[in-house]
Amino acid sequence: MTEIRLAVESRGEAGRVATITVDNAAKLNILDPVGIASLERTMDGLAADEMLRAAVLRGAGSRAFIGGADIRAMATLDRESARAFITGLHRACEAIRRLPVPVIARIEGYALGAGLEIAASCDLRIAADTARFGMPEVKVGIPCVIEAALLPRLVGWGRARRLIYTGEIIEAASAERWGLIDRVVAPTDLDSVIEEWVAAILAAGPRAIRLQKALMREWEELSLSQAIDRGIDAFAEAYGTPEPADRMAAFLRKRPNRTV
Repeated sequence: MTEIRLAVESRGEAGRVATITVDNAAKLNILDPVGIASLERTMDGLAADEMLRAAVLRGAGSRAFIGGADIRAMATLDRESARAFITGLHRACEAIRRLPVPVIARIEGYALGAGLEIAASCDLRIAADTARFGMPEVKVGIPCVIEAALLPRLVGWGRARRLIYTGEIIEAASAERWGLIDRVVAPTDLDSVIEEWVAAILAAGPRAIRLQKALMREWEELSLSQAIDRGIDAFAEAYGTPEPADRMAAFLRKRPNRTV
């Protein structure tokens, strides 16, 4: 069975950073029903942590981020159980997207099918240059669904169709060029670059980051005019706490002649 391991690191007054590891390394960290449910519970539990500032999602070992959903489990499904299975996977993806702080996908090895949907559900994606990406579901007789709907927004409709219709597996350099991945580095540099990103998030206002993530989720659903209006609301909401005044005062003390 796939195990979901959680480690939460305290960064003092800066808050906490979580690392979630999908662990079934012998089978490319594939997600079985137990692992899917555990991932959802883990993310929902983290959402209640008000001191959480960022999360990193990774696979165990270096062979795979998540190699997909468990084909042995899917091979036994019927119409009703198939609906339950895929709904559970969607809930896990949604729990990642719902986490009120940024989630960084640390991708090494294969990110296929459900693994790529999980990665797409994260806010930021960094991959080793040896990573591989694909949506091979049609090759085993099922369509790409649920959070695969995020792919056209990341790579455009043409490239999304290419991935989904052909089941092609692409290299990390292509994934970065397409916009599927935000950065590609050598495997030995993954953790140091992730730490740079985490440090930048920790240096920002905690409430501002949470407001920003919530606002970006809303932007996905709203028209342009509605998104702008909601942004005005979020800007005003930020002033409901002393965070802007405190941080701007500190900024001006250091750089009295600068503006944002």
